[in-house]
Amino acid sequence: MLSLALLTLLPMLVKGQVTATFPNGATNPDQPEFLPIGSYVNQTSLSRLLTLNGVDDFCLYGPPDQSGGPENEIGNVEPVVVAYCTKPRNNARLIPDGAITAAHFIKTPLYVQIYGFWDGTKVGIVDGDAGGELDPHGAENLGNPIGGNVTSNVGGSDVFYEEWMSFISYDQFCLRICTAETNDITAAIQCEHELDIMGCQFVMAIEDFYQSNNSFTSCEGEPAAPPGHYPQSNGSTSTFKQRYTGSFTDNGSVGYWTVGQTVTPSAPAFYPATSNCVTYSTISNGVNTGDWAVTATPSILAAGSTVAASNVGTTSQERPSGASAAPTSGSASGSASGSQSSASASASRSGASGSGASASTATNGAAASASGGSSAASPAAQNNVLVAGAVGIVGMLVGAVTLL
Repeated sequence: MLSLALLTLLPMLVKGQVTATFPNGATNPDQPEFLPIGSYVNQTSLSRLLTLNGVDDFCLYGPPDQSGGPENEIGNVEPVVVAYCTKPRNNARLIPDGAITAAHFIKTPLYVQIYGFWDGTKVGIVDGDAGGELDPHGAENLGNPIGGNVTSNVGGSDVFYEEWMSFISYDQFCLRICTAETNDITAAIQCEHELDIMGCQFVMAIEDFYQSNNSFTSCEGEPAAPPGHYPQSNGSTSTFKQRYTGSFTDNGSVGYWTVGQTVTPSAPAFYPATSNCVTYSTISNGVNTGDWAVTATPSILAAGSTVAASNVGTTSQERPSGASAAPTSGSASGSASGSQSSASASASRSGASGSGASASTATNGAAASASGGSSAASPAAQNNVLVAGAVGIVGMLVGAVTLL
């Protein structure tokens, strides 16, 4: 049964699709397709097209340079991050098997989301980097990354959606794509992107993140309250805005301005229930990273089984010259640090600690079992945030509302 808060927040649920108006990025393929047999994965691709379809069929952003140097911290490369996928798709790069040690997919009437643990150093994220927040807006409303787009097929066909948000760090990840809206809650509000130091657990309302490592689940769920929104019993909504103090210079003198609340809530309005969960033993990309060749039709996990993917393209990619093989397994680091020198958002909240574990080698098959239990969460913030550009500042000023 829906909670009173949820009924108050969502009085008239309308499954309206909220399709993209932003143009597809110049480096992206026209459609989100799997690579055909005989094609090769390009680990130097600049595709920025993410897909989120299921527990083993999704993409995340990572640095274009995989050297792991300090200049590749997410806060430094947000405008140019590229897509890394769990399957050979979207002309994107591939996440090596074993890098992801937990993934939890949830489909709700308003959005789909994925969260979990990984060893992000396998795709070039700096070891220990608390990461940042990515969304289709950015300081200049060009997107972070510029040219980044997202799709999902949860409605039955591949659709480009307008609003999404993602937190990425060296050991955690989460991604939400807003696929519908209500009369009262727009997709932009449900995929709120200005709480960028609050992190996954708070923003995406996932409760027990640090107990969810080393597991893979696919669930249905109720929608959470929009990030920072607190439905009241009288039908009103109290809204939290992240506190930020900025400076400006006027005729040689420095002034300061502050927006947001002085008290930060410890939790979202509520943690929504999940149901019809299926647990899988592991996920796999199905590609031999020794030569990056696609030698079989990609398969996906669905309803407890492994099935052949249907949306396979017909255009093959040649093997990139000089492409080197990436490791296929490794250990996932699990400390979620909130102290970071770079001014960027974080996937992990200050003071929280994660429980990383060694990654098991993935296989094409996956044992599945039905479960009625709920799946969980991913923590939140970092001490500093850089609000770059006038657009972001204006948005925060306009949006500041006192927490009731």
